[in-house]
Amino acid sequence: MAVVKKKSYGIYLKQIEALAKVANLITSGLYLEELLRLVVNVTAEIMNSKISSLMLLDADKKELVVRATQSISEAYNKKPNIKLGEGIAGKVAQDNKVICVLDVKEDNRYLNRDIAKKEGLCSLASVPLAVKGRIIGVLNCYTSKKHKFTKPELDVLTALANQAAMAIENAELDLRARSAEEALTSRKLIERAKDILSQEANILSSEAYRLIQKQSMDSRKSMREIAEAIILAKDIKEKKVQWHDTKPHP
Repeated sequence: MAVVKKKSYGIYLKQIEALAKVANLITSGLYLEELLRLVVNVTAEIMNSKISSLMLLDADKKELVVRATQSISEAYNKKPNIKLGEGIAGKVAQDNKVICVLDVKEDNRYLNRDIAKKEGLCSLASVPLAVKGRIIGVLNCYTSKKHKFTKPELDVLTALANQAAMAIENAELDLRARSAEEALTSRKLIERAKDILSQEANILSSEAYRLIQKQSMDSRKSMREIAEAIILAKDIKEKKVQWHDTKPHP
């Protein structure tokens, strides 16, 4: 009995540690891909699962896409997207409710039974990832043997999913903010380069823009890179003139 209690206490500590680790991800500032990998690794470790995977919802296509897994299975990692409402994960995302399956190989709702057989997947717990009631994805936990997930296990998985959802939401908001900032910086650089080209070549701004655009396509470089090259050339030219003007003449 003492051994059982010690084992249970060890599992409890492991679960608390995992929850704390995922909670810390909320303000970690990690890039999204790194964050997703950490979530599936922590889930696999705490649940001792064969495969742990995280699927995010593509809201435009209404599809769930596998974005992270600790599995090395190419077949699983490249499995097709799942439509909202279809399959186990699709139903979990649509209804925002946990679904457990004792054996995915024998459940007609599971869409990839051939992959499950090939990879030796058996029981599944699929948990929704939601932020303020809005579904953003699904966290899947597979075992290699038949396993009836207990309420404490599902409570831990749900807590992990809730923490992970918040961290993912923050990372995506941060990514969108950085993308918007990058886009604004690029526009400013292109505008400046366009003005430089327009003045130096004595052409209209619209023609200067088309030249930058054409050079971008011909060189297979971004318009920002072309703009930066134009601005750099202008700066070098101005510095050369300044150096020549300040250079002592014999």
